[in-house]
Order: sequence, then structure tokens, then C-alpha cells
Amino acid sequence: MPIAIVGLGYVGLPLALQFARNGVTVVGLDVDPAKVSAVNESRSYIKHIEGAAIAEQVSAGRLRASNDFSVVREVEAVIICVPTPLNKYREPDISFVLNTGRAIAIHLTRGTLIVLESTTYPGTTDGDLREVLEAGSGLKAGEDFHLAFSPEREDPGNPRSKVADIPKVVGGYTPACRDKAVALYGRAIKTLVPVSSCRVAEATKLLENIFRGVNIALVNELKVVYTAMGIDLWEVIEAARTKPFGFMPFYPGPGLGGHCIPIDPFYLTWKAREYGQNTRFIELAAEVNTSMPDYVVGRVAEALNDQGKPLRRARILLLGLAYKANVDDDRESPSYVLIDKLEARGALVDYNDPNVPVIRPTREHAHLVGRLSVPITTDYDLILISTAHEEYQRWDFSDCPIPVVDTRNCVRVRPKLYYRA
Repeated sequence: MPIAIVGLGYVGLPLALQFARNGVTVVGLDVDPAKVSAVNESRSYIKHIEGAAIAEQVSAGRLRASNDFSVVREVEAVIICVPTPLNKYREPDISFVLNTGRAIAIHLTRGTLIVLESTTYPGTTDGDLREVLEAGSGLKAGEDFHLAFSPEREDPGNPRSKVADIPKVVGGYTPACRDKAVALYGRAIKTLVPVSSCRVAEATKLLENIFRGVNIALVNELKVVYTAMGIDLWEVIEAARTKPFGFMPFYPGPGLGGHCIPIDPFYLTWKAREYGQNTRFIELAAEVNTSMPDYVVGRVAEALNDQGKPLRRARILLLGLAYKANVDDDRESPSYVLIDKLEARGALVDYNDPNVPVIRPTREHAHLVGRLSVPITTDYDLILISTAHEEYQRWDFSDCPIPVVDTRNCVRVRPKLYYRA
């Protein structure tokens, strides 16, 4: 029997391809008709996935896409890979998960396995999602159908990161649910890490990204301190990483981006309040990271002041809209925050990004939708590098006559007017 994967985005599509490559028939479900059409026509809409990879599986009959959830009746398992953003109050929004659960429930049959991969707070799978599935189907989890959580682990932009090679944590509502999920993922993933419950698996994913967020906050704070001392933090990190034990390098930037690190810690912070617990360390890290765009704007103002120019009405070219190097994923990108803050102070901002040619709809920056990437020129008052794309690392800035503010230690051939931020 085939399996269904709900959500054909940065998580769902690579997972669907991995199962299909291993001989599993996959139906990709998505409410976006553009994605459904693209998959069925063997077109890729994600930079690091080639259309040929989709075409190979589609032509072999192992992959197709649909928006008809009635196919759930015909599959042995459904894997949910839908967004779990924050709302405007920085609280978890699991509406995509619950709405997907409702759409699945009316077609759910006995023996089917449901797995949630979307990052969320502990208790979502065996609590919120289970209740929706049971209410809509009349079936009982752990008795009539199987339920599990297995967090996604993706590293977009890293060519060495392969879905098949990334160990997969799997937790079930019951031991039998876990075993069913382990058997499913064992058909596509090399290493499986079974844990005792859905909640342990959910907490594992949060720990992974909170760990990164806290350590990024540390180096972001040190960047400000060491810059004031005239010390090159990047040189310090490179020296420290030679220690063969007890140190792991993290790198500063203009803020946090992507769908995980800026969001996941707030899921735990919100849930912890239900238990009367405070997450002061996590909240402090978030405070440091969200302050970084203001620091960058300050450095931009300093660089312009050195040239006798005010920030107001300065023409600025921002390089990089994606949240990390060499990807087209602009979710939660700090570049959007930089644009808003610079323009709020009267600057005129254009952007260049070879991977994001036009600004797509976003939840928090809808006013920027439709802006187009422009060529890199020096017909500006300043260049601000926000993302370390390879194109920018190769670019020769040596003769650049205007200030270059670099938030990523990206510039290899530096101009005279070079600033770190």
C-alpha cells in the first residue's frame, strides 16, 4: 500500500522523494494547487531539489501529488509535514496541524499509522492531534489506529546532508505505535532512534534547536563586546575551534532566520507556563538574538557617518534575502527585519538575492511582496551583506568605492571601506 505525506514544502518533498527512491509509492498531499501541479509535472520549486529527481519518481509511478484527502483511505501511513508558526503574540499556532488532522480523520481507517513531523510542544501529538483524529474518525489511537511523532531534521544548503543519512528519532503513543513507525521509516532511513513516547521525541527536537539558539545568542553578544574591544570575534572562534574537546563553533549574524531556531524555543516557553515554570535562559537568548538587527542598523549608520552621510535618504543595497547561505528559503529571515528598520529610519533599500528573485507573501512582511532582486552595482551609498551566499563570497569587493557592511564575515577580498556588523 502507498503512504501519504501531507505538506510538500522544504520537509515533505525531500522526504517523499526519499521514500520513493526506496520503492515506496508516495502520494503527496498539499492544499497549494501550484505545488500539486509542479510535482505532477516534474517541476521543482525548491532550489536544492532538481526537477530531474522529481521526474524520475513520477515517471516510475512512485510519486504523485493531490489535494484530495480521500486518498487517506487507501494508504497504510500518513506523515504530516505542515507549518507550525507563531502568531502575532509569539504564541504557538498549531492550526495547520489540527486542520490537517480534521481532514485526515474523516477518511481514517483501522490500522493506519499517523505520524506528525512538524515541530511543536510536548503533548501536541498524544493530546491535541489525537483528540482531533479520534473525534473525527470515531476510532481510538493505540487501539484502532497508530500514532507517532518523528521530528524532521533538515539542513538546507548543506550538500553533505542527505535525508537517508540523518538519524531519525521516533516516539509512539504506545510501544506498538512506535514499532509501526520504526518499521515505516526503516524503509527509507538508515539509522533510527526509538524513544519511549511522543513527548520525548517532541522535546528532543526542541532541545536541538534551543541549543543552537542559545549558543548563537552567546556569540552574537560576544560579537558586540569584542567589537567594542577591537577584537576580531571570527578569529577568536577559529582559534577556539582547534580545541579537540569541550567546544563547538557557532557563528554570529544579523539575527535568527528559518522556520526552526527563531520559533521552536517559544513553543517550550509557552508550554512551560502551563506547568508554572519559567524559561529565563531561553528568553534571554531570544532577547539577544532579536536585538541583533538594531545593532546592524547602528553599524550601517556609523559607516555612513564616516562618509559624512546620514542614514535618512541613504540608498542601501542589501545582499541576501534567504535566511542562510545558498538556499531559497526566506522564512523568518532577518533580512526582512533589516529592511523594515532601515526604511523606518528613512533609508531607501533595494535587495539582491540570486535565489529569491521576487519577494513572496510572508506572514509578517506582506508590505514587501512583489519587490524584485536588482543587480549588484556600486550606485548606492552602502552595501549591506546579510546572507553569505557563495556568489557574494566570490565577489571582488577590493575596488568598491562605497562602504561594505558585512554581517557574516563573508567578504574574502575586502575594500578599504569595510565594516563588520
